[in-house]
Amino acid sequence: MMNQNEPSVFEQVALFQDLQPAEWEQLTAHAQLRSFPKNAVLVTEGDDTDSLFIVKTGRVKIYLSDEEGREVILNILGPGDYFGEVALLDGAPRSSSVMALTNCALHIIRKRDFEAFLLNNPQVALHVIKGLTQRLRTLTDNVKNIALMDVYGRIVALLNKLADEEDGQLIVKQRMTHKDIAAMVGSSREMVSRIFKELSAGGYITTDKQAIVIKQKLPTRW
Repeated sequence: MMNQNEPSVFEQVALFQDLQPAEWEQLTAHAQLRSFPKNAVLVTEGDDTDSLFIVKTGRVKIYLSDEEGREVILNILGPGDYFGEVALLDGAPRSSSVMALTNCALHIIRKRDFEAFLLNNPQVALHVIKGLTQRLRTLTDNVKNIALMDVYGRIVALLNKLADEEDGQLIVKQRMTHKDIAAMVGSSREMVSRIFKELSAGGYITTDKQAIVIKQKLPTRW
């Protein structure tokens, strides 16, 4: 059960932004908080798990992999993000795997509790639909980029999507390795490193362990 004095992470979740105090209490009474170490596999593709997961602290990656260990990262999530709603709603096995990129803590809501909550709070169901629609659009854009853009174009599209404006500069605050980026754009780590090296040398970006700063508009072609 969640501490009633700790609603801040839930307030960041798009699904629950319109709730009233009594509804918050109803929801959080059924949320279990669990901690996981870095590299722990939280969900495996094909699992029959039946819970909604909300990230309280840390970061996780949503990914697909094959028997040879090749991997495609679909998304990287942080505090206030959620996953598991698709399998929770349709009852089918998990469509992707989830791994902790850092030590993390997750709120977990079981299917029966979430379904009961939706029946009493239909406005949340509308947010679920909107969230699924947004993720479908993102998936469509990703497929389009992979099919129609070269590796450089896909990297630029990813950086521009993830960047937030701060003090007149675009900053990607998600900490991602070149291996992570390669898995997100469908390339090799070596190619990503080469492109980042040239962008850094050209003064277009600066990088450190905390962020990627886009100093000026990235060239349309590499």
